[in-house]
Amino acid sequence: MPRLTSAERERAIGRLEAGDTLEAVAATFQCHISTIYRLLQRLTGSTADAERSGRPRVTTPKQDRHIFRSHVAHPFRTAAETTRTVIGTHQAPILANGQPATALQGAEELPSSQPVLTVRHRQARLHWAQGHLNWNNVRWQNVLFRDESRFCIDHADGRVRVWRRSGYRYADNCVVENNAWASPASCCGAPSATTRC
Repeated sequence: MPRLTSAERERAIGRLEAGDTLEAVAATFQCHISTIYRLLQRLTGSTADAERSGRPRVTTPKQDRHIFRSHVAHPFRTAAETTRTVIGTHQAPILANGQPATALQGAEELPSSQPVLTVRHRQARLHWAQGHLNWNNVRWQNVLFRDESRFCIDHADGRVRVWRRSGYRYADNCVVENNAWASPASCCGAPSATTRC
């Protein structure tokens, strides 16, 4: 649920002073009633955000944009590499605290691993998908789906991470192509329409 803007807070206070109930004001701004109650309890005469405690930001907005663009262009770049190239406002490595996600607006994920696909492979997959687009449940009941999961005992699995934004899992620059199908310590399951693993 988004926070109320300063203008919305002023309108909410005006409606409360006009005699509206907490429930009616909360419904108008599509927020919880406790949000309006706390707004009324903490009324100081100003609706601007109060100063927050904590360490000030190390990077400038311009540096944040630079970090974001560089990781979009090179999603496999590590935080350590970014630390060595960008100096923060305190003349210290900007990612010394290990929190680059504030500038990246993404998450460190495992890249999607796919077999190397040529144009012919992609066309064949598209043709297959279009051919099965109108299948009903009766036809899919005869299909067996197979899946493999990899399990590691310790946290260091040796895989490369990629920084990506939500919705970019299969973007070409966020995918690692592979030629090998084997993976260590795999567990295989094959659910179908009538059975489960």
